[in-house]
Amino acid sequence: MTTDRIVDVAIVGAGPAGSTLAGALARRGLDVLVLERAPEWHWRAGGVFTSPAAVRALERAGLDEALLHTIARPIPAMRLETRLGTAVRLTYGADHGGRPAVGLDRSRLDPALEGLALSAGATIRRGAAVTHVDLADDRVATLRVGDERIRARIVVGADGAHSVLARAAGVERSVRLPARLGLTWHVADPRASVSDGTSVDARMIVLEDGYVGLAPVPGGRLNIGIVLGPSWHRAVARDGARETTRRVLLGIPRVDDDPVDWSEATACDRIAGAWPLGTRVTRRAGPGWFLVGDAAGFLDPFTGEGLHRALVSTELAAAAIQAAVSGRARRDAAALAYDRAMRRRFAAKDALSSMVQWFLGHPRLFEYAARRLAERPDVRATMGLVMGDLIPASRGLDPRFLAALLAP
Repeated sequence: MTTDRIVDVAIVGAGPAGSTLAGALARRGLDVLVLERAPEWHWRAGGVFTSPAAVRALERAGLDEALLHTIARPIPAMRLETRLGTAVRLTYGADHGGRPAVGLDRSRLDPALEGLALSAGATIRRGAAVTHVDLADDRVATLRVGDERIRARIVVGADGAHSVLARAAGVERSVRLPARLGLTWHVADPRASVSDGTSVDARMIVLEDGYVGLAPVPGGRLNIGIVLGPSWHRAVARDGARETTRRVLLGIPRVDDDPVDWSEATACDRIAGAWPLGTRVTRRAGPGWFLVGDAAGFLDPFTGEGLHRALVSTELAAAAIQAAVSGRARRDAAALAYDRAMRRRFAAKDALSSMVQWFLGHPRLFEYAARRLAERPDVRATMGLVMGDLIPASRGLDPRFLAALLAP
């Protein structure tokens, strides 16, 4: 059946991007419907370590300080550790009076953002899997949910990598990197929680053809995120995720502030996977449709940029969508303005992320660069600010900065 009602905006996906955008648009007076395939929230592969810039974006989205204190555990620094033992401590400006990075409790953050959307007047339907989007009509998009067809003046894909809307619009492309597999879960962390005033560094350990992130989060837990390149895929298929991850963690060197052997720590949830990691789109919007969050393109979990990028995309999209629905701008002009704004905002960061991935693919050069970062405090401080989206990413591509980083 086809519903008679036409909503202003239909959003596919109730993750952080979809919920945040729904709240922003509902507060502007738009009729917003969010369609989420999962009947209820559950842990799935997603980032938990993020920079202070993402925390500020969450505040702009409406989360108050008291709530953020319970769902965000301060992390003084990310320790980058190479295969040969070089350690680089990136503080994201916290050692100069800035806010620290954080580890997020997604089991509380995601529902909190949904709650903000609901309180603003948006409708969220869970257990509603969108299987097809028809963009043929220039005025109204049609979404198929089971036997039901829903019509919307604007449709937004906030359903992560490999978005159903990106496929319908014909803009999805594979990333120009070897196929990577992501595995992530939480384990019990016996160290003190944030309520005790204790904070510890996160770790990023580079492997052969992969890397492991260890990030403390609230609730006495540690998030483990493992990214594995093609040389690992056969082992995962043969031995399964649990055994492969145990073997990966056994190879991580112990450090003084590790309270337990993480390979033997009690798992708090199932291992969630993502395959292949990363997605690329040729456009992020067109007449009557928009992509936000990971659906708008995501390259690099190594830099911890996903959540901040997702939140910024919702801010830019909200203004463009309101202009299109209200008639202040033509639908094609609003879409073009959003696409251009996203390109301007993230082109330099995408280039920097690609450069980081290139160095990761050349271990000797990555080791060289890591040693230079460890030896040069000013260069290291700038790199942390760039990686954390606290200063323009173009600073990290400046020839003078690269010379200071790479000069012998």
